[in-house]
Amino acid sequence: MLKDLVVKDHAGQERSMRPGNRGERDMPSVKRRESMIIIGGGLGGLSTGAYAQMNGYRSQVFEMHEIPGGCCTGWGRGDFTFDCCISWLLGSGPGNEMHQIWLELGALQGKEVRHFDVFNIVRGQDGRAVYFYCDPDRLEAHLLSLSPSDARPIRAFCGGLRKFISALPAYPFLKPVALMSRRERWRMLAGFVPYFNLFRTSMTSLMTEYSTRFRDPLLREAFNYILYEKHPGFPVLPFYFQMAAQAHQSAGVPEGGSLELARSIADRYERLGGEVTYNAKVVKILVENDRAVGVRLADGREYHADIVVSACDGPTTVMEFLGGRYLDDEYRKLFTETILEPGMVFPGYVSVFLGLRRPFPHGEPTTTHLLDDATAGRLLGMRHPSLNVQFRSRFYPELSPRDTTVVYATYFSDTAPWRELSEGPEQHSRLRRGEEHHTLPVRRGRPYSAAKRRVRDTVVDFLEERYPGLKDSIAVRDTCTPLTQIRYTGNYDGTFLGWQPFVESGETMEELVKKHGPALPGLENFYLSGVWATTGGLIRAAAAGRQVMQFICRDDGLGFTASVDDSAPPPTHVVIPVGPGAPGGTGGAAPDDRSTGAPPEPARLTR
Repeated sequence: MLKDLVVKDHAGQERSMRPGNRGERDMPSVKRRESMIIIGGGLGGLSTGAYAQMNGYRSQVFEMHEIPGGCCTGWGRGDFTFDCCISWLLGSGPGNEMHQIWLELGALQGKEVRHFDVFNIVRGQDGRAVYFYCDPDRLEAHLLSLSPSDARPIRAFCGGLRKFISALPAYPFLKPVALMSRRERWRMLAGFVPYFNLFRTSMTSLMTEYSTRFRDPLLREAFNYILYEKHPGFPVLPFYFQMAAQAHQSAGVPEGGSLELARSIADRYERLGGEVTYNAKVVKILVENDRAVGVRLADGREYHADIVVSACDGPTTVMEFLGGRYLDDEYRKLFTETILEPGMVFPGYVSVFLGLRRPFPHGEPTTTHLLDDATAGRLLGMRHPSLNVQFRSRFYPELSPRDTTVVYATYFSDTAPWRELSEGPEQHSRLRRGEEHHTLPVRRGRPYSAAKRRVRDTVVDFLEERYPGLKDSIAVRDTCTPLTQIRYTGNYDGTFLGWQPFVESGETMEELVKKHGPALPGLENFYLSGVWATTGGLIRAAAAGRQVMQFICRDDGLGFTASVDDSAPPPTHVVIPVGPGAPGGTGGAAPDDRSTGAPPEPARLTR
């Protein structure tokens, strides 16, 4: 793919891959940079590659795993596919800039996007439930029925949600603020003027403080779990944002799930002329004269290009691949001090998957259960006493056979207690069928395995009390910890999302990008992409790829261009009712029975 890439063998001898180009940037005949290496085949890396191809660059992605997607993935267990990522996808519906990015990446074309009329359900220990409808009128009526004495804060919250729904289309995602002209910035600010007070108040009030306005104990607690888990550092604004997106039908789930979304973007990238090399673990970024010139893989091969973009784990990139060089005082503090403080990085998850032989029609798409201390105490690493349970066949009926069910139960987990029990390495590369692989199983010892079983059994017993017969219907099961995430992605402490927004780490990173662009001071031809160059989830990772290419085009004196993928028709949309009185789920078939009765070919991976 890259005409000017050079590869060296284990002995350090160049062999006939492609002619080298090192030093060309010093030659006056070079008009601009043309070739690019991208580290990481998650959504940030694939997005960067797709936009690179759209703008005339020749790019190649190196991915450690056997498949694309990074955190956006799934895997097979018998006839079941376990999907560990998308519970909602921001930008899944039209009317906002987020949606355009997904269409440019070919992520949603030809798919059905499913939307639910309830964002999440929070159930107290006494069985009472709060349904967080995305329609503010239904939400207000429901909350008032639960606690008439809380009429004032209920009406205030729902009034704010109504305003936020109208403000959502004004949110900018297509162009980084640092590259906006003065006119573009004024136009953006003018779009937010009618909502100034709403943004000001929702940004300056933490949800943990806001929720104390409610008298009803369940409401006081439930508002903290709208986004499935408790986020102590989040102000009210992101809660409004997510619910407003769902009200716009722009926070649904795409047919085929997370891995198929990643594969769609990888296909788009390759149709544009890009190349993905799998089972390729980068261990060093090559630098000459303060210029990034290529990468070295774990097997000793070296590849060279005009530009290197890292869309993998941020701490690994700056501290290991680059040896801690090219960090000014602000970057050094961020990666050596701030990152160690509590709450600066998104936590990891513990996940329990169950493939059930029969449908459970009363299983709700997503419910956060507030736990008693005894149950929470049996779940190792738990940060907050809650368990989010999803009957995922309502999301993705095609990922399990007809008349079956997939259950996905998760909680935020600290990594340290799992590390203390683990005896083996967190990652280990070895040969399999003559090819080096980097995500194969590792032995972690009996204490670690026993802790996983205890977590799984606790979750199963908890669900059996609420859904009698569930335990006897289990066909397959799987349990993942933050160390599982590290094994497959190398992410710092098993995080899914990198920097935490609304706190010092995320805000510092945003300011550094405004100051330096997605780059490191003193190092030329190098850029950061993906979640470590921004804050947030999948749409932020995808947008980071678009935005880093705008910086690269600017640096090369080029106009940035992007186009919507027209190789398949636009997505279709369906709304699935969830609240009281709605028809129950049907296991492996969606409510209107669109299931084909068989899942797509799953990725045969082990966790």
